[in-house]
Amino acid sequence: MILSGGLRVALRIFTVVVLVVIYVPLMLVVLNSFNADRTFGWPPEELTLAWWELAARSEGARAALWTSVQVAALATLVALVLGTLAAMGLRRTKFFGRNTVSLLIILPIALPGIVTGIALQNAFKTMLGIDLSLFTVVVAHATFCIVTVFNNVQARFQRLGGNLESASMDLGAGPFTTFRLVTLPMIRSALLAGALLAFGLSFDEIVVTTFTAGSQDETLPIWIFQNLFRPNQAPVVNVVAAVLIVASAIPIYLAQKLSGGNAEAMTGAR
Repeated sequence: MILSGGLRVALRIFTVVVLVVIYVPLMLVVLNSFNADRTFGWPPEELTLAWWELAARSEGARAALWTSVQVAALATLVALVLGTLAAMGLRRTKFFGRNTVSLLIILPIALPGIVTGIALQNAFKTMLGIDLSLFTVVVAHATFCIVTVFNNVQARFQRLGGNLESASMDLGAGPFTTFRLVTLPMIRSALLAGALLAFGLSFDEIVVTTFTAGSQDETLPIWIFQNLFRPNQAPVVNVVAAVLIVASAIPIYLAQKLSGGNAEAMTGAR
């Protein structure tokens, strides 16, 4: 598609404006974490690492960080198993309603978080009689983390086809041997990319967590929200928010590199 010079300039300007609107506020959060002024006057007259030292000594922030890591890791593990099985099941079988099942798997990530949170809270407390805890948070997060793994594995299967697996079985390998020696190596990078995306989604989720966590359970996003309007905690909140930005961006970046690099390998691009 050939674009006129004026349209290309307009698209570049629009892209720059969008990037500025998205990323400048994030950069301000990071910069304010070094701002020596407790009221975050602008521009900063002096920079300091005092708030980072204070955040490092904050037991509440450390406990919330560890809770978020635990929840994200467990939700990612569940998503890896169920998302991969779902993608393999829909790939190998054809039946009436197959597309509907695929839609139902993907739907949780498209639903508003508040709807998912309310629905799961009612399911846990009213229907199943389960007290809210970290277990319910992990289950809730897994419902939308599955989508990232499912989409990555399904896309990889569509690109690969089934010739290598068929050849493996023709040579006498059983289903488990074929999966271990042929299928798994082919989808390994897709699994890793899906896992990184799932971890990032779970790590900074707050809406669903609010409805499915127990009163004593506090993830890092919830800790930030609860301390956001406390003046004495504002500097620490800025530091923790800066850490959260980096912790969320790194898995997304690595997943993008894995997916992009592997797509080039599959297409023979140089």
